[in-house]
Amino acid sequence: MVMDQTLPVATTTDLETEVARLAHRYKRANGPVIRLVNRLGGTLENQLAALPDGLRSQIERLTAQALEASYGIAARAPDLGPRAPMMAAVAAGAAGGAGGIATSLAELPVTVTLFLNTIRSVAREAGLDPDQDWVRAECLQVFAAGSPLAQDDGVNTSFIASRLALSGSAVQNLITSIAPKLATVLGQKLAAQAVPVLGAVSGAALNAAFLSYYREIARVRFELVKLGQIHGAEAVEAEFRIAVTPPKVIKA
Repeated sequence: MVMDQTLPVATTTDLETEVARLAHRYKRANGPVIRLVNRLGGTLENQLAALPDGLRSQIERLTAQALEASYGIAARAPDLGPRAPMMAAVAAGAAGGAGGIATSLAELPVTVTLFLNTIRSVAREAGLDPDQDWVRAECLQVFAAGSPLAQDDGVNTSFIASRLALSGSAVQNLITSIAPKLATVLGQKLAAQAVPVLGAVSGAALNAAFLSYYREIARVRFELVKLGQIHGAEAVEAEFRIAVTPPKVIKA
């Protein structure tokens, strides 16, 4: 007797179900600490706005430099396992917040590297090779795929699916486009931990919350990438965008 070796064909319903599940995870990525930050959003934005223009520009510049450096560093970093990145992020946040603005700025590159290394680990868990150029670029795109801040309602669902080696200029352009969004997140974190000593508690808690957020977003994104390999990236992107877009309220 000959067994039928034909694999089952994935249907549209399968895609809708999977995307709906991932959209639900995406919407629930914010934990209690980030929800508290969003409730304090106006206060933190005021604190951030009160910082000198030069300092706010410095945050964005440091963020871009940290992304560029960690893009290379993370590729050589060993997999730290499931717990070590969180412990390191908490320690970095506490150290950064302990001395106010000065130590918080010095902490930013370390925190960005820890975030990116964690995202790479998620890619590996998803069965992707984080040393391939297109996957490394997808890791960067996690920072642009959404933000833990309530006022950011933009969702970037596009995938880099060409599997082509990225040139240095393409990576630089990608980092340039991502840095302002990540700098806004890190700027509010810096504002929350700007008070010496008290900022150590804020820094530790926020680093843990942000790392958890980006790790969950990475899991969602890499599952979407794998769905895109089956159903086609355009179909998956369109379905996910519909799933995460709130319905329009029609006034009577």
